[in-house]
Amino acid sequence: QVQLVESGGGLVQAGGSLRLSCAASTHTFNNYAMGWFRQAPGKEREFIVAINWSGLRTYYADSVKGRFTISRDNAKNTAYLQMISVKPDDTAVYYCAASPRWLGADPSGYLYWGQGTQVTVSS
Repeated sequence: QVQLVESGGGLVQAGGSLRLSCAASTHTFNNYAMGWFRQAPGKEREFIVAINWSGLRTYYADSVKGRFTISRDNAKNTAYLQMISVKPDDTAVYYCAASPRWLGADPSGYLYWGQGTQVTVSS
């Protein structure tokens, strides 16, 4: 069982930046691909970006490409989501998820999910 805890959410003005963290409670963090998803009120959960175990492979949704950057520090068992040039449409609860295999954008195979962190972008 892997527990994931997101942090770093909050209120930010449009055009600003924010960095989310996802801390994993496992010493085998480097066995997992990580993904970030988000869900806005009244909308379905949306894939944002995924990163493989080594950090050498990433996959971004078009909606965030060029603005968001995923990274990971396996020594700290933590994944990050750097967000810049945020927009009001980025307002959502952001979730990180872990999978023992590469899934990319497919949420169905991610085994572990965090509780989410709220990001609100004001215009």
